Amino acid sequence: MAERPDEERPGSGDWRTAGERIDTLITASAAGGAVARERSEELVRLVTDFYGAGLERLLDLLHERDRLDDATLAALAADDLVASLLLVHGLHPYGVTARVENALESVRPYLGTHGGDVELLGVTDDGVVTLRLLGSCDGCPSSSATLALAVRGAVEAAAPEITSIEVEAADDGDPGTPGPLVPVDALFSRLHDASPTADTAGGAGASWEPAPALLALGSGAVERFTAGGLPVVACRIGPDLFAFRDRCARCERPMEGATLARRLGGGSGDGVLRCSHCRAHYDVRRAGACLDPEADGAHLDPLPVLADGASVSVAVPATPVGAA
Repeated sequence: MAERPDEERPGSGDWRTAGERIDTLITASAAGGAVARERSEELVRLVTDFYGAGLERLLDLLHERDRLDDATLAALAADDLVASLLLVHGLHPYGVTARVENALESVRPYLGTHGGDVELLGVTDDGVVTLRLLGSCDGCPSSSATLALAVRGAVEAAAPEITSIEVEAADDGDPGTPGPLVPVDALFSRLHDASPTADTAGGAGASWEPAPALLALGSGAVERFTAGGLPVVACRIGPDLFAFRDRCARCERPMEGATLARRLGGGSGDGVLRCSHCRAHYDVRRAGACLDPEADGAHLDPLPVLADGASVSVAVPATPVGAA
């Protein structure tokens, strides 16, 4: 029998939209009346339970034969499709705390490029996660954007049962005073409240978009491209990649012709991005904060970047329908 192409195999990239398609089909079945919808929902439940029982039995068989070792568990948890199915059926090999910590670990390289970090303080039985921002993330004018785009997608995908997040601010003279309990959606909406580009950055969530143009970007180089419909300007300082929305915070024009240079008297790891139109200067490592005396708090809109050596992705905030 001829082998099907990768894009036609079960488990290919199309599985990511399967849930949405199922929901669409169930909704469409409502056209046949309430009974038709109930039967569609029951069918999905039965099929889901059937495959869930099969997955559980498969894990039992592996365990009985001493094949379910740490390496196998790690491989199952690392596969997005398998992990999502295990989560649905309550069979994931790792507890919620371990999954949240692993999710934070995946975004730490990005936080580190801005001199910051995040610490997991704990997860309660009712799904409340307590985090502490460290380094320059604590008190950074762009910390809301950093937390929203870099942490939200990772934590929600790894632990969908999380209900809310409590952010504890670090203080040199105090071990940390917990802030108010903030529902997840309200916490991440701060990105839009604090951003000067809320008109086009509104909406909930963010998506990780591939950015192959950044793979070959050399140190000191600047690249402009579009990711998920959003214009992006990116640059590299040594091994570190940085991305921002392609709009100057001062003249509001695209960063066409922007150049990257070292700050006067700065170290080899410094990077200042200069707008070619208004000559505004932005500190790349400080989340795009404007360095000009008359800046009045202006800064570029940072976008998290994740690179694994073989691919690069940029987190793009969702855009509401009808936004320009």
